[in-house]
Amino acid sequence: MSKGKIGVIIEEHFDATEYRRFNEFFPEHGYEVEYISHLWGNESLKFGSNPENDVIEFHATVSTEINDVQPSDYKGIICIGAYAMDRLRYQVSVKKGQKNTAPAVEFLRKAVQEDKVKLGTICHSLWLFCADPDLLKGKKVTCAHNIICDVENAGGDVVYEGDVTSDLVIDGNLITGKHPGVVDQFLDAFLAEIEK
Repeated sequence: MSKGKIGVIIEEHFDATEYRRFNEFFPEHGYEVEYISHLWGNESLKFGSNPENDVIEFHATVSTEINDVQPSDYKGIICIGAYAMDRLRYQVSVKKGQKNTAPAVEFLRKAVQEDKVKLGTICHSLWLFCADPDLLKGKKVTCAHNIICDVENAGGDVVYEGDVTSDLVIDGNLITGKHPGVVDQFLDAFLAEIEK
């Protein structure tokens, strides 16, 4: 019996370590993992992980369109790390003063309104939240050092431990991890939060 689904938002150039651990950890604890993305009218799209030594180790074929699901379909939603979330902020057309209308950003706006749905980010994946400062304003978070400026400019309150960002921060329904090196700590915390 499945305990429910974990939705993982994904695109090209996702983090390989996180992808591997998500696929191991959640099924071991009774949860299905469903990868979701904007498919641009295709039935499915195949995304590759960040290359390591010129080798793309993992590929994910995604057939769940983010416009066709609701945050409440999931026990928790995780934005995968690396550069995937930057790609999902893309808008075909833009207007001065208009909020970001990318499907993944619209989905995130709905997700932050769901009291029972836990949200998780690791490393660079807070980039998706940065697309609309209303998603991040005043939230205590952690992230990779190279996106601190983006997160703070979007109103996030980055938590530090000495001269580095914290490994893990939980603020309400948002669980943030610093980078893939803390993925196991992040997963344990995420599981504990969704099982409260």
